[in-house]
Amino acid sequence: MAVGDLEIVHPRIERYLASLILQRDRVMMEMEARARREDIPIVGPVVGRLFYQLALMSRAKRVMELGSAIGYSTMWWARAVGGGGKVWYTDSDPTNARDARRYLKRGGVGDRVEILVGDALECMHRVKGKFDIVFCDIDKPGYPKAYAAAMRRLRRGGLLVCDNTLWKGRVAFGFVRAKRAPSTAAVQQFNRLAYAADDRAFATLIPLRDGVTVVVKR
Repeated sequence: MAVGDLEIVHPRIERYLASLILQRDRVMMEMEARARREDIPIVGPVVGRLFYQLALMSRAKRVMELGSAIGYSTMWWARAVGGGGKVWYTDSDPTNARDARRYLKRGGVGDRVEILVGDALECMHRVKGKFDIVFCDIDKPGYPKAYAAAMRRLRRGGLLVCDNTLWKGRVAFGFVRAKRAPSTAAVQQFNRLAYAADDRAFATLIPLRDGVTVVVKR
């Protein structure tokens, strides 16, 4: 951790939450081990279960991912939407996309996922129709733009789900300090947009792992 970063959830609580989760299948555990070994950012099983639950609760069938890395979160969404659902994976790195395709196929959900390589927002623009869920996990300076784009594409009652919205606690350090850190300032701006008292959205920031914001479009 950088100097001044905060542990959002106490490590003992993190371990307890993890202990409640039943063993994942071999593919997911392989992805988790690789992420630890190679320092690949994934949401992990505790947040993954939240994603699965949100998809079930909203009866989601169309999920758009903005930033998918090796496809770990994609696997959770794809399993939740079921055989009639579809998830759009996006990543700018063709190697990530290639590896994700292999994992998703081995995980039994390859036929539910469309792999798109390139800028996440541009990829979303190429897909027609409304989405039940948009998941945002792109580079942090792009969060405010992603908020606006996602809200245009969600159906009424759809969810915008965004990871890292506590950003290791840096969002609490104040605007003046954040101005010197574009990523922190962008996440702060995203949170202000999500919590804005307009007619379009109702948001809750869940202090789980590094912060997960869930926005429902009214």
